[in-house]
Amino acid sequence: MQLRLPWEPTRRSPVREVIVAGRPLPVAVVRHRQARRYVVRVTTDGVRLTVPRGASVAGGLAFAERQASWLEREWRRQRERAAPWRPGTALWFRGDRVTLSVAGGRVQVGSHRIDTTIASPDLRLIVEPWMRAMAEQELPARCLELARTCGLSVSRVAVRNQRSRWGACSPKRIITLNWRLIQMPPDVTDYIIFHELMHLKQPNHSRRFWREVDAVCSWWRAAERWLRAHGRELI
Repeated sequence: MQLRLPWEPTRRSPVREVIVAGRPLPVAVVRHRQARRYVVRVTTDGVRLTVPRGASVAGGLAFAERQASWLEREWRRQRERAAPWRPGTALWFRGDRVTLSVAGGRVQVGSHRIDTTIASPDLRLIVEPWMRAMAEQELPARCLELARTCGLSVSRVAVRNQRSRWGACSPKRIITLNWRLIQMPPDVTDYIIFHELMHLKQPNHSRRFWREVDAVCSWWRAAERWLRAHGRELI
């Protein structure tokens, strides 16, 4: 710890910015020992730049500038993602694009009616808890069913509100699934579950792991294409 004299001015980190959508956004620089490359992400406060150990911040800022077009698309996507849901809003549900509507004081998700009184103009506050409750009921049962078909045992299945992954498998044989799997086509949901189950056999992403996935889920490549095309619309 450094001892500062009372009159010595405190050194402040320089303000770093990147221009996104015609406006400057502050850049928060974070060093990460395990990072192997520069990574930029749009956050609620601006842009987060991850700098690998030994790499220069200046090089990272130059990298962020080169990603300006992607950052603008991501910035706009996040603003749209956070916008209130109104009648007419389209969203994914079980792999279909459905439109929200209001009839008789109740919210309709496509052909499904939610028996909850509307208490807010933002329909997200009604629809997301409804979908999450459905996911918490269906996803663990489906995971255990698929585990049985593979001859695998699972300690527990948890459904979470993850912001950066679809699922996880812990060394204690706990499978964690993102509730948003309920929004995907059933075959994509099954692929993600199979993916995590195969980590019980191979806790890595080696060739052997992907052979295990292919043996139980031959459509995994098509599922990965769907995730690349639409995954960012969900999370």
